[in-house]
Amino acid sequence: MNIRLIVKNLGYVLIIEAASMLPSLFVSLLNRQDDFSSFLITILLLLVLGTAASRINVGYENLYTRDAFALVALSWLLMSAFGALPFFLSGAIPRFIDAFFECVSGFTTTGSTILNDIENLPKGLLFWRSFTHWIGGMGVLVLTLAVMPSTKAGSLHIMQAESPGPLPGKLVPKIGQTAKILYAIYLAMTLVLLLLLHIAGLPIYDAFIHAFGTAGTGGFSNMNESVGAYHNLAVEIIITVFMLMFGVNLSLYYQAIKGNPKAFLHNEEFLFYMGTVVISTVLIMCNTVGTVYQNFGEALRHASFQVSSIITTTGYATADFNLWPTFSKVILIILMFVGACAGSTGGAMKCIRILLLFRIAKREVVKIIHPRSIYSVKIGGKVVDEETQIGVLTYFFFYLVAIACSTLVVTLEGKDLVTSVTAVISAIGNVGPGLGLVGPMGNFSSFSLLSKIVLSLDMIVGRLEILPVLLIFSPSSWRRANI
Repeated sequence: MNIRLIVKNLGYVLIIEAASMLPSLFVSLLNRQDDFSSFLITILLLLVLGTAASRINVGYENLYTRDAFALVALSWLLMSAFGALPFFLSGAIPRFIDAFFECVSGFTTTGSTILNDIENLPKGLLFWRSFTHWIGGMGVLVLTLAVMPSTKAGSLHIMQAESPGPLPGKLVPKIGQTAKILYAIYLAMTLVLLLLLHIAGLPIYDAFIHAFGTAGTGGFSNMNESVGAYHNLAVEIIITVFMLMFGVNLSLYYQAIKGNPKAFLHNEEFLFYMGTVVISTVLIMCNTVGTVYQNFGEALRHASFQVSSIITTTGYATADFNLWPTFSKVILIILMFVGACAGSTGGAMKCIRILLLFRIAKREVVKIIHPRSIYSVKIGGKVVDEETQIGVLTYFFFYLVAIACSTLVVTLEGKDLVTSVTAVISAIGNVGPGLGLVGPMGNFSSFSLLSKIVLSLDMIVGRLEILPVLLIFSPSSWRRANI
């Protein structure tokens, strides 16, 4: 493993994180609150360590796949650890593990929190808390590639390790240029969302907070009751639409800009995603009208928002779905598994994998009925190779194993099964709220330090899709590569 090159690139990541804290430092200075010094100390520490690491002499600049995977996993761990310092140093979150949990939840766009009174936090910290969503939505290393691509060889491996979903590809020949295009689309959509939220009645600060949370599909709010605190139908509609938009593969927007808007209609994953949203919304609406809500309009309003929030793994709430009928809650749990599209800012399994699992299962049934038949698994009219199919099945297996092992640890606390299981599913799927004590009106503060560490790792494992994190714990990965 090329350790020197990994450390050098980690230095660039720390410099990027220092720069990312500057807007929060400015917000803190503007509001003259106590968190200013904590941001200043953290920024200086990041710059000193980042500059020192980035100046390391590297013998050769080949970044192998395992190097890229290790770089991505270590970057997320370091970003989260240093990102937690402003919360810890300011005293807003007295225990470092709690601050680490909050920051991991931010960068991984999970949106789970240990805070009981969000509205009393200094505005600079709340801004940083939500801005981590925006950074993490597209990826820490993708941002680094867009701003200062430092490795000629291995950039694609970095995107493969960090991009959510299978088969990430280049939009243009140069991977650095691809990163710039993706971030340009991401930024443009965020700015449009920000403007619309402000026009709809949100103060500019609140609009920034919720634009970051929606774009990154993270779900952190500066209000204790999340989006529901505003009681603003226009804001809810705007966030619902944009949550769904950010749950779509960003490359489809690039194709539309280049003159191919029909790409959406020809993309099977997009059609599966939208079909799942429509069906789930209708089912929940029918199940809650007359029992939870008095009319179809009110049921549609809350059902559409929560379905969009859960399938995109954003986690915003306008209603306490803990109070919904069991049928509706089961649908939400299923959506926690499904997730958004590959190449989006959403989490969980991804629609493309679910679609592939259905196609693989169908093939196996056909082979039983017609043993001599030749049946190929296809997506979008193209045959999916066996290696990709095995990769999807392997990921599905690891995903379930991670949920099972984490649940065993979390249940040691003695909390009810619904709370324990949905907390783990929510963490690995980067969803945010679960059910029971971790529902939309609850939080994760009552969990022990051990459970918070496990859930923090689950969030990183889920965001990086397991393999990069497993790799850094494998001794064979750290052996020196043959040059």
